[in-house]
Amino acid sequence: MGNQLANSGWCANVDLLLPMPLHRKREQERGYNQAALLCDGISDKLNIPTLHHALVRKSATRSQTKQHRAERWENMQGVFAIADPNLLINKHVLLVDDVITTGATLEAMGEILLKVPGLKLSILCFAYTVKH
Repeated sequence: MGNQLANSGWCANVDLLLPMPLHRKREQERGYNQAALLCDGISDKLNIPTLHHALVRKSATRSQTKQHRAERWENMQGVFAIADPNLLINKHVLLVDDVITTGATLEAMGEILLKVPGLKLSILCFAYTVKH
């Protein structure tokens, strides 16, 4: 992923990488945050710093795998926060996640990020789902 981005020049103006946060319990269970691993690989290739703890998932959410779009959106309300918004003022950030299903998680996080003055938001995901 990092090699592809390096070759494309698409991230030339990105200041910071932000991994989509997992709730701490989920990350402890899993042992890693897949979005953070993607950021680390991208950071290695592009020399763009990753802020691993800039975004916070305040509450655990139930699995969204069997929910419809409206339920997923509702499930994400009030879930995210920014640990220190001052770190993001006037920055171009790349929010990284592993999979887009309906986009509800990215939409909720993006809504919070776009409240930061001067922040420019770009989004990158490893994969997306399609209806079968």
